[in-house]
Amino acid sequence: MIKQLIEKITSTNAPICVGLDPMLSYIPEHVKEKAFEAYGETLEGAAEAIWQFNKEIVDHTWDLIPSVKPQIAMYEQFGIPGLMVYKRTVDYCHEKGLVVIGDAKRGDIGSTSAAYAAGHIGKVQVGTKTFSGFGTDFLTVNPYFGTDGVKPFVDACREEDKGLFILVKTSNPSSGEFQDKLIDGRPLYELVAEKVVQWGSDCMDGSYSNVGAVVGATYPEMSRILREQMPHTYFLVPGYGAQGGTAEDLRYCFNADGLGAVVNSSRGIIAAYKKEAYAKFGPEHFGEASRQAVVDMVEDIRRVL
Repeated sequence: MIKQLIEKITSTNAPICVGLDPMLSYIPEHVKEKAFEAYGETLEGAAEAIWQFNKEIVDHTWDLIPSVKPQIAMYEQFGIPGLMVYKRTVDYCHEKGLVVIGDAKRGDIGSTSAAYAAGHIGKVQVGTKTFSGFGTDFLTVNPYFGTDGVKPFVDACREEDKGLFILVKTSNPSSGEFQDKLIDGRPLYELVAEKVVQWGSDCMDGSYSNVGAVVGATYPEMSRILREQMPHTYFLVPGYGAQGGTAEDLRYCFNADGLGAVVNSSRGIIAAYKKEAYAKFGPEHFGEASRQAVVDMVEDIRRVL
């Protein structure tokens, strides 16, 4: 699966993914009003507004980007109608030829992880038939449970040619409370990185493993260390833009060939119309604002690569 992502990155010359993390506050009033007219101010109405919002953004950006990353929590908050839109969004992005990274940060004891893996990137057996639940291409995974919590996800990757991005050094301000703690003189995130390399060693897909790592853009010196430690591991890089990460901060996430990382931007793209730089588009043309934000992001990253 990582080969497919790399091919898409190479063909678009855009090492990015668009985070489809819609909050109702991001959605223009005219979109919400139309959805509420049809379904009322209900969970179904909210889900319809999210679907129309997502579709507009994907329709205006799909030809420029290799991948998207829907964050499942933004859909779960609206219950079953929200999850139905999550699945609908995943399917629509696949129709557009996009690689879909399901951002669910799952991880539990082995049997529960196996169920999570089956639902998101694998298949579930129903009698004599098998079905794909959400059917994403990649899934983000929390490694806190250790090997027996991660192994079911890795097994699903190998069986289904899917991928993972395992949390190593995240972009949030308090990540260091645990991730930076020294164990035998080394920070915990380095020890997790070693395990990610080990878990991915028998899941190679060309020069890179299908088992990747989440490495935040907000800690560039740490990303430099991790890039050296994980030369054959693809990075999913959050933190660019709205969280404060700059293009210069991304430099060490990439290998010398310009590959090795895919950079996420969520509200910086999907809510671009709210930013002063894109105010000229207005809420009525929020999709066009998102397209321009993608163009600007790609140019910004290319500048340092």
